[in-house]
Amino acid sequence: MSWFTLKHSRDPISERARALNSEIAALEKQIKKLHMQAPFQPQPRLRSTALPHGQTQALHAPTQPLAHEPIFEDMHKSPLKNHDEALATPAHYNDLGVRKYDLVAAWRRFANHFHGPPASNPKLINYLAAGSIQGLRPLRYEKRVARNRLMLLVLVLIVVLTGIFAAYFRHR
Repeated sequence: MSWFTLKHSRDPISERARALNSEIAALEKQIKKLHMQAPFQPQPRLRSTALPHGQTQALHAPTQPLAHEPIFEDMHKSPLKNHDEALATPAHYNDLGVRKYDLVAAWRRFANHFHGPPASNPKLINYLAAGSIQGLRPLRYEKRVARNRLMLLVLVLIVVLTGIFAAYFRHR
């Protein structure tokens, strides 16, 4: 009987990954082949912007390190400001110099605990939600199935509890 066996469906993402890996391997072989065929050509010499004018440097780093000290440039950076510093005005402190309690900010901090971290790849989230990847069901469909399943279980729970209470009060 095939009722209790899992149906093996094709996974388009893993199939595409295998195809791309085989293409990468073929390209790497082709690169090695072309690299072996190419005659040796001297590398162009480029003028370094870090060294004083007139000195040139090969494209690839020399095998031995240079004996001179590195050249550093002065960078004028403005110190980073904390976003809370902008709110530190005299109106935020009471007569004793203690910071007043900000209910709106406290509520915002409390609500942020219940939000998940922001998505690292929002485009992928949009593709998954819209069902744009072939072979995968859209997220809204999965949510609807889960919501319907929850409503059915709650309805069954209510019917069972009603039956238990009716039997309890009828025999009492």
